[in-house]
Amino acid sequence: MKILLINICLRPKSEKIIFPIGIAYIGTAIKNAGHDLIFYDLDALRPTDQEIEEYIKNTECDAVAMGSIVTGYKHVKKLCEIIKKYKKVPIIVGNSVATSIPEILLNNTKADIGVVREGDITIVELLRAIENKTPLEDVRGIFFRKDNKVFFTEERELISDLSTLPMIQHDIFDMDTYLRKCKYSVSEPYPIEFDKIMAIPVNTARGCIFNCTFCYHVFKNKKYRTRPIQNICEEIRHLQKKYKVNYIQFCDELTLYSREQALEFANGIIQSGLKFWWAADCRAGLFGEGDLDLALKLKEAGCVDLGYSLESADKDILKDMNKHITVEQFIIQTKILQKVGILPTTSIVIGYPKETLETLQKTFDVCYDLEIYPSTGYLLPQPGTIMYDYAKEKGIIKDEEEYLLKIGDRQDFTINLTDSLTKEQIEETTIRNLKRIADKLKLGLDQGHLLNTGHYRQKYKA
Repeated sequence: MKILLINICLRPKSEKIIFPIGIAYIGTAIKNAGHDLIFYDLDALRPTDQEIEEYIKNTECDAVAMGSIVTGYKHVKKLCEIIKKYKKVPIIVGNSVATSIPEILLNNTKADIGVVREGDITIVELLRAIENKTPLEDVRGIFFRKDNKVFFTEERELISDLSTLPMIQHDIFDMDTYLRKCKYSVSEPYPIEFDKIMAIPVNTARGCIFNCTFCYHVFKNKKYRTRPIQNICEEIRHLQKKYKVNYIQFCDELTLYSREQALEFANGIIQSGLKFWWAADCRAGLFGEGDLDLALKLKEAGCVDLGYSLESADKDILKDMNKHITVEQFIIQTKILQKVGILPTTSIVIGYPKETLETLQKTFDVCYDLEIYPSTGYLLPQPGTIMYDYAKEKGIIKDEEEYLLKIGDRQDFTINLTDSLTKEQIEETTIRNLKRIADKLKLGLDQGHLLNTGHYRQKYKA
């Protein structure tokens, strides 16, 4: 069959393009199953609406597949409308826009079938059923319309051993574009000259050991699984040989989750003989007072950047977030990383119900004192989270589809869940404090880029 696979663009104005690992695994599975894959990469190409419509109109296919996080719902809906205008083929949708809002997706868009959670095996079985005209009810892990309602098939078990996944076929993509653009998400200071960086993301795990009340991903409340470090190094060796990659962005909900696993991870890279720089996400509190040696081992293995979230400096809000960290742990970890020359990066979430001007100030003061510029976003309740249910119960989200069509990035103030603050108070306090931190670090950010920072230089030099 001819399968049109579409990679949706969520941020058409951004200079950054991140290699889409999720859809790359799906595209690889489709190709390996022997189908004729037609890949339309909206993120790399940045076509106009008219160009998209013309392409779909003139492209012959037997099925269309796409996926997106839930904030891309409006893009999925629009694409489905265009496809059905010209094609009488099934439209398959995956990722969290399918897993978290199945009824909304099928009842309000022209999508035909949703894939729940992991799609590597499901997409192959689903396409076989479509090709052979066998019952969709026999395909586990999907949902579709049946008898005027959304019908869910039997749940599919997760892939227990991630090392059994086939290596991604990167030739599906315009790798020249991705290697040129992925470097724009590398944090400064750069380990080498910017123009010499060849960066690409690699996935090491699926899921997360935590269950934060504002966060949604397709493996929420499911077992956290990791790839063996030897399997990861094998992929990196391939990327270095084929594309001269020298910087790996480990792209997971969580890469390093315990001291033992972090040490095994670092030793595995060192023993492999591979030389590359890398960035990853870890849990806040991974490093305690006596863990300088662990940080040095990670640096020896090529680590230059570790991201972990503070979210808030107020203990009551952290408890409501279900974060399982303390501000003291965050401070200790940041100082250890700064001491060994690993760049600490963090994010904060503004606007929990208990947020006040005092709690906001505490959060920004921690970042100011540690000289760390936070990736800042306003609380954006997502379907499938406790905060989304809270917003519905309070009547703040009245029409779910209207809300989903409106939401975008976390830097856009979409909804106010605080008990005592106005939107204006929150925005003014946020911008004023970000400017204060940016000025201290001499980042040179203008007013319009304090939230959407784009490119900036860290004061701290590794």
